Amino acid sequence: MLAEVAECCGVAISDARLVHQHSNSAVALPNSGLLVRIASNPDALAQIKVSLAVTRWLVGRGYPTVEPATVEPFLVTGRVVSVWKLLDVVDRPRGTGADLGRLLRILHKEPPPPVALKPLSDPLEGVSRAVANHPDGMQPQDRAWLLTKIDELRSGWTALREQLRPGLVHGDAHSNNLLRVRDGGVLLGDWDHVAVGPREWDLVQPYYMQRRFGRHTEEELQNFAVAYGWDVRECADFETLIQVREVFGLSPYVRRALVNEWARDEVEHRLRTLRTGNTTARWSSPPRPPSP
Repeated sequence: MLAEVAECCGVAISDARLVHQHSNSAVALPNSGLLVRIASNPDALAQIKVSLAVTRWLVGRGYPTVEPATVEPFLVTGRVVSVWKLLDVVDRPRGTGADLGRLLRILHKEPPPPVALKPLSDPLEGVSRAVANHPDGMQPQDRAWLLTKIDELRSGWTALREQLRPGLVHGDAHSNNLLRVRDGGVLLGDWDHVAVGPREWDLVQPYYMQRRFGRHTEEELQNFAVAYGWDVRECADFETLIQVREVFGLSPYVRRALVNEWARDEVEHRLRTLRTGNTTARWSSPPRPPSP
C-alpha cells in the first residue's frame, strides 16, 4: 500500500512509522510531510472521497480541521488509502470538552457544503453489514440478539424527537479526534462519518465515551455543554441515542474478530454487557501500536 502511495505522490517511504491502528491505520511519512490513512472497510471509498471534499471546503472557510493532500483516495488490496498533510501535533493534552463543544458549535453553524452528503437515516447500516459479512465474528446466540437489537434501535431512531435543526454533522466527534498542534490550536479530525442528520448525534458522543470508557469527568461534560450552548441530556431520546452509539461502535471489532483475538474478546464482552443491561461496565479501546 505504501509503495502505491510512493508512486502516486512521488515520495519516499523509508521513514514510514505506524502512529495509529484500529478501524483505520495511520502511517506518518515525516520527511514528506504526509499522513497515510488506510481504512479496513473496502466499501468506504465513496464516503472517504466525500470526507476529503468536505474537509477541503472547511479549510477554505477557515474551519480548524485536518487537511487532505492533493492526491485522491484509491484502493489497494481491498483497503481504502487516503493521504493527508502531516501535522506537528502534541500528544497530550489533545483537547478539552470545552474545545470539542466550541468546534461543534462552529461546525453546526456552517451552511450546507457544496458536496452530496449522505443523509444519516440509518446509522446502524455499517454494523448490520459487518454482521452479515462476518457471521462467524461472534457466537450464534450473540448474533441473533444483536440483529434483534439493531431492528429495535432502528425503530427508535426513526421515531427520534429532534430538538435541534438537522444539518451538517461530523459523525464521530470525540476527544480522540481532537488534535492539538504545536502552536496551541485545536483541530477536529477523522471525517469518515460526515453526513447530514440530527445534531444530537454529534452531541451524544462524549456522554457515550464517558459511560463506556470513563473518558470525561462530569465537569468536562458540563464544560462541553456550556461551550456548545445546549445540553443534549435534555433530549427526550437521550438514552436511545446512547444505545445507538454503543451498537454503532461495534463495526470495526466485528470486522476484525476472526483474525484478531483481542477484537473477538471485546465483541463478546460488549455484547454481554449490552444483553444484561449493564450500563456501568467499562469497555476497552484498541491497544496502541508500539512506539517506533
